[in-house]
Amino acid sequence: MSGSAFPASPRTVRRLRFAAVLAVLGPGLVSGFADNDAGGITTYSLAGVRYGYALLWVLLASQVALFFTQEAGARLGLATGQGLTGLTRERFGVRWATFVAITMLVANLGSTVAEFAGTGAALGLFGVPLPVATAVAAIAVVLLISRGSYARVQYLFVAVGLGVSVAYMVSAVLAKPDWALALHSLVVPHLSTDAAYWLAVVGVVGTTITPWGQAFIQAYVVDKGLGPEEMAAERIDVGLGAFLTNFIAFFIVVACAATLWANGIQNIDDAAQAALALEPLAGAAAAYLFAIGLLAASFLGLGVVPLTSAYTACEAFGWETGVDWRWRDAPAFYGLLAFFVVFAALFVLIPGLPLIEVMFLAQVLNALLLPIILVFVMLLSSDRRIMGGLASGPLLRLIGWAVTAALIVLSLVLVVTSLAPA
Repeated sequence: MSGSAFPASPRTVRRLRFAAVLAVLGPGLVSGFADNDAGGITTYSLAGVRYGYALLWVLLASQVALFFTQEAGARLGLATGQGLTGLTRERFGVRWATFVAITMLVANLGSTVAEFAGTGAALGLFGVPLPVATAVAAIAVVLLISRGSYARVQYLFVAVGLGVSVAYMVSAVLAKPDWALALHSLVVPHLSTDAAYWLAVVGVVGTTITPWGQAFIQAYVVDKGLGPEEMAAERIDVGLGAFLTNFIAFFIVVACAATLWANGIQNIDDAAQAALALEPLAGAAAAYLFAIGLLAASFLGLGVVPLTSAYTACEAFGWETGVDWRWRDAPAFYGLLAFFVVFAALFVLIPGLPLIEVMFLAQVLNALLLPIILVFVMLLSSDRRIMGGLASGPLLRLIGWAVTAALIVLSLVLVVTSLAPA
């Protein structure tokens, strides 16, 4: 039979559309899962331990902001086929690209150290010394990314992210929280004039919306080879990722608020200690799941954040990037990846380093540096010369700049409350 074709049934069309969406899924989901890394879990745990349910409203507010900032990053990758620093270099020149790259790498260093600290803390619960845990994690991450393919790396990232999600959901349910109070705190903001409270707010925002997250989703869209025709499916991907980020964060805060905060425990040294403290209050299963979630999330962050640093540095200078390349074909990319991993691994082994402060302040630093990155994202995503039909319209520009302005105001509030007399 030739020259004829039967029209596809509505059911077949729906299946084809669903398959097309599944093929695009990845960048938004991985970015969303990786947001709940070791630094994020530590920050959410501290929020629940110190303030109970009071900071849950920040998660709801940041979810809206996360979707629109990630959508802009994904749209930039789809429209231009370039990463953030590469596009900045082309549009604004080498100096501004270098400035963006340095800003990103400074923020990423603290996050990468936090991932190693989280890995060490989690494995320490099972009797593994910090130097051994750090060495094993560093070697595993570099080998995984340098010897894998895009598809394998992505599938592993998503699988780990799903595992982390289930672990924290079950852990929170086992803690038997006050769900009515949790939901009320989610939708009704609790405000304060206390500088420590606003530091916690900035920390939560900084671990939810990150500089590396902006660069990662754009670079990952490009690495996957997606184009403008995938815009609708990629918005679904970004939406799912943004939802899951804050959905899981909600359960982490709730688990700690329902157990530690509710029983008068308002300070912990790290997220691993939160897992230990959960056991007598919520049972061994909750503590075990919390610890496993911390380990898996730390490993996921160790894969994503240094990978973003390598993307960022290589894009700034026009070098080859991508996990489908072999080491001999992209030596700068993999060399920088290994450098960022090893440097952070050695840093975390400094004797007497206050890891909990490093992890929390890394998230605050993310929040303070994020507006710089978002200014470039907003300028680039609104430029029709490079974006064409995917350029931000009036509504997206308004929302994007409003989010950027809100983050700047939040940073100023932190500074003012910190300097104000007690």
